[in-house]
Amino acid sequence: MAVKPNNFVAGFEPPAYLRELYDCRLCEWRCSVNRLEGGKGVCGVGIPVVASSMLHPAPPASYDAFLVGCNFSCLSCQNWMVANYPFTKVSSVEGYYSPQDWAAKAVKALNSFEAGLIGADRLFFTGGEPTCSLPWVEEVVRQAKKIDKNIKINFDTNGFLTKESLKKVLGFVTSITYDLKAYNNDVHQALTGAPVEPVLRNAEQIARYAKEKLWEFRILVIPGVHESEVGDLCEFVAGLDPGLPVAFLAFRPNFVLENHPGATRKLMERCLEIARRKGLENVAWSGLPDIPPGPGFNPKDLAGKGEEVLMGYAKKAGCTQRTRLCGACASRLAGGCKLRKHIPRRTT
Repeated sequence: MAVKPNNFVAGFEPPAYLRELYDCRLCEWRCSVNRLEGGKGVCGVGIPVVASSMLHPAPPASYDAFLVGCNFSCLSCQNWMVANYPFTKVSSVEGYYSPQDWAAKAVKALNSFEAGLIGADRLFFTGGEPTCSLPWVEEVVRQAKKIDKNIKINFDTNGFLTKESLKKVLGFVTSITYDLKAYNNDVHQALTGAPVEPVLRNAEQIARYAKEKLWEFRILVIPGVHESEVGDLCEFVAGLDPGLPVAFLAFRPNFVLENHPGATRKLMERCLEIARRKGLENVAWSGLPDIPPGPGFNPKDLAGKGEEVLMGYAKKAGCTQRTRLCGACASRLAGGCKLRKHIPRRTT
């Protein structure tokens, strides 16, 4: 049974497995805040909270925990209500579950008739960014394996983990789905609010030590931004191992980029051509292409380099930083980030 997070903080002694949250350094922001006594870092998360739990058909088919909060602030976020909770104040959440309760609920769901219909065969931790709730995820996995020692686990991540957190994740997962948002730091920072180096470092570690666990590297293709990024990203992955799976995702207008044009079919096919030319052997694309821009789109918004396009949108939505670096933003850390509170008028 889930309880609302404010009741948990007020009425319960934090369990031992959450001790890391007294001095949180789970991701590369290394905020060192006491999340169990009200401290909030870049992710804005206190105790781990499940926004929703559901069977989900998207590969890999699974039973998912959507965990609130994120250590990125992606302008293109499709799960912005979950990632920015409670700042958006528009999404209800299930609340805090004890790991035993959620594990039992999840294993039961995986054994259901409905799970069989879609081929769901694993637990899938996503969000938001599940790294922000890693101690809870670890304990859920321990409890789930008491029920079914062979249960499969997927961790869905933006890659901004510390080396220590990545080692923990690779120790319990069956598969990992991993976002590569950009290769060049200026673009990555403008899109996500975070530097790219840890993401590339961790991708290298996965390729070197756990490539059999990589379900796929995912690259979201945003028109006007990623035309110059795709080649660099493909060259990077090919340099790790040309056989690694790469999935290009067609951008759909969302969140701060709600009026931006969607990726065209032609652009997605070009991505495959570039990937193969760079030596990648296992590439595909998916998504709904050719979504037109919204009524607020101005063709001038596409003028300039990718990072300039993105920063233009960020500033229109209220970001006051010259270059986006959320870990150094006093407004973000104080809970006043306007991007976190942005509510789009259009979703696709």
